[in-house]
Amino acid sequence: MKYARNISASLAVLALFLPGCATSTQTPSPSPSPSPAAQASPSSSPTSSPGDRAAAKPPASRNVRILRDTWGVPHIYGKTDADAAYGLAFAQCEDDFKTVEEAMIATRSLGGVNGGAQAAAIDYMVHLLGVWDSVNAKYDTDLSPQTRAICEAYADGVNRYAQLHPDEVTMGDIWPVTGKDIVAGFVFKAPFFYGLDNAVLELFGDERKREVSTKTAAIDGPEALAASREFLTGGLPTGSNTFSIGPKRTADGSTFLAVNSHQPWEGPVAWYEAHVHSDEGWEAVGGTFPGVPIVLHGHNRRLGWAHTVNSPDLVDVYVLEINPANKDQYKLDGQWKDFDIEMVPMTVKVGEGVMNIKREVVRSVHGPVLRQPHGVYAIRYAGMGDIRAVEQWYRMNRANNLDQWLDAMKMRAIPSLNCGYADADGNILYLYNALMPIRAEGYDWRQYLPGNTSETIWDDYIPFDRLPMVKNPDSGMVQNCNSTPFQTTVGPGNPDPAAYAPAFGIETHMTNRALRAIETFGADDSIDWDEFVKYKFDTRYSRESFMAKVRVAILSGKIPNDPLAQQAVSVLTKYDLDTNAADPGTALAVMTALPFHNNAGKLPMPDELVDQLRKSADILKRIHGRIDVPWAEVNRLHRGNADLGLGGGPDTLHAVYGKATEDGGRFVGQAGDCYVLLVKWDNSGKVSSQSVHQFGAATTRPASPHYADQAPLFVASKLKPVWFEEADVRAHLEREYVPGE
Repeated sequence: MKYARNISASLAVLALFLPGCATSTQTPSPSPSPSPAAQASPSSSPTSSPGDRAAAKPPASRNVRILRDTWGVPHIYGKTDADAAYGLAFAQCEDDFKTVEEAMIATRSLGGVNGGAQAAAIDYMVHLLGVWDSVNAKYDTDLSPQTRAICEAYADGVNRYAQLHPDEVTMGDIWPVTGKDIVAGFVFKAPFFYGLDNAVLELFGDERKREVSTKTAAIDGPEALAASREFLTGGLPTGSNTFSIGPKRTADGSTFLAVNSHQPWEGPVAWYEAHVHSDEGWEAVGGTFPGVPIVLHGHNRRLGWAHTVNSPDLVDVYVLEINPANKDQYKLDGQWKDFDIEMVPMTVKVGEGVMNIKREVVRSVHGPVLRQPHGVYAIRYAGMGDIRAVEQWYRMNRANNLDQWLDAMKMRAIPSLNCGYADADGNILYLYNALMPIRAEGYDWRQYLPGNTSETIWDDYIPFDRLPMVKNPDSGMVQNCNSTPFQTTVGPGNPDPAAYAPAFGIETHMTNRALRAIETFGADDSIDWDEFVKYKFDTRYSRESFMAKVRVAILSGKIPNDPLAQQAVSVLTKYDLDTNAADPGTALAVMTALPFHNNAGKLPMPDELVDQLRKSADILKRIHGRIDVPWAEVNRLHRGNADLGLGGGPDTLHAVYGKATEDGGRFVGQAGDCYVLLVKWDNSGKVSSQSVHQFGAATTRPASPHYADQAPLFVASKLKPVWFEEADVRAHLEREYVPGE
């Protein structure tokens, strides 16, 4: 599961300075730190009407206590679900107030005040997507009272922390935050999980990137769509893993689940571990993001679930025909229609001052509109205007059996993400969750669509019961590693690819992680817990993987007759496709293959590969004095004073994606395996679990003992216990307290 590859720096600058801006002169920057009194004062913002802000009350006291275990993980015990949400907010702020506040600033469209043009692009996108229009219109009608209560209590917990720690507050204009701020975060982020940012970014090119589809256009299939996405994302690897192993395949009749999303190691979508318990029946442990009031993936007493990113085609771009006599009209079904246009105010930091800007926001019946030199475009995306994602996840948290969990999924408020599932009754399941539009036949939906006909405007999605799903297969195992749903399990039970039109854009490729899942979990019909853990942290590349094909292509090609190239070939010949920490060939192999990596398996020309092999060998020789460098000397985890060697690598089951150092001779981990949670229900249905975080519970607190205390476990591929019962928590208790006291 990988969020919005964030909106890129190029989009950030371009989005701000498009035609349609009106600017004022610079004014002095606002004071960065308000007084506690200022924090409690209502302020004008996009979140709600002035009356709503004036009605905001100071945070109410709550019946909740926080128990921190010896790893610093918060276990929140509340009388009500709302009490628990309040405690979760306070605990998150204790460990990472900086990122929580940044999340609130972003959804409030105020990032540009502190962050300049790049952050202001995020502000503009919040306006363009109509986030607050949707939240303000639907908050009281589309969300249950229970969901509103936990969102409002979470906001109260954030406000309480901010009041008690005014020195940490950087912007007074957002306080107090409300439940609507929490919901707005879900509404804004959801489309970026399935690539809306890529579609928007493409429109900022110097020219139109795709053809406009005609009714008779041929459709070549989802592979072409995947290749297009590869171009749009720049070939950057993304990933997550989930595996469910049922009683048929475990040694003792237990049921196993791996919750293993690959996220950035820092920032607004870095995982935070928490355990919530309410006397009303909400009890869940797992991972969540800053500013989120529920567990996004994890387990409760009876069931658990995990997410991986999928990439169906859920976004369409329309080329609009503009009235030559009136640039604010577009043609639809033979008639000129007026755009819905508003000028939204934005404030952007420039040097030591700020610039006040009014930015044009345009919408058509299709969706948000962007006017560019090479055309005027509208964007339509799945789930547009739906604010209920937080409610669906809340219901998933509270479900007690498979039917209840599936009822939550049938809300269809989470527009994408694969789901893995397992429970105490021995059920396992994989679901290709996606709001896949029902589109008119005859158009090439990989291209841009004609915007002058309502025939290309879709409103309906394929029914839930038609989604690719694998439930309790004969094999007793399901997996997804950002791979095709059509090879979820071994043996019978996989979905039929012929049942899905190419226009859905469903993946057909297998990642190395998916191949290795089949080769490990799928080849062992009697898996015990130790084997389950070992397979999860597998560090090998499959013989069918892209890495293996690169190796074969180089060794089969023409190698320059110079000592360094010949030595590199010798190292690569001995390389056994493993990325364990001691392996002497991994650094050379990864540095050679990584620039070309793609899950479609398309290899570059042999001379390109050999040239990259030679360059990689030269870097290793220059920096390390040798090219057969143990992988852990190159692949590093940095955190505070910790500088540790890592095994694992790009697209392995123990996935590690590093950023190259300036000299190119090392990689510093920044994404991939992060929060890993492995769950077991024994044959009596009793739950237990183990986890590890790449750093620790104190996400942005360097002075905390929990800033990097889990890093040694992580680099050793080891886990710590998750204490789910209160007696176990108290047996390993670091401290207990009431939030704010």
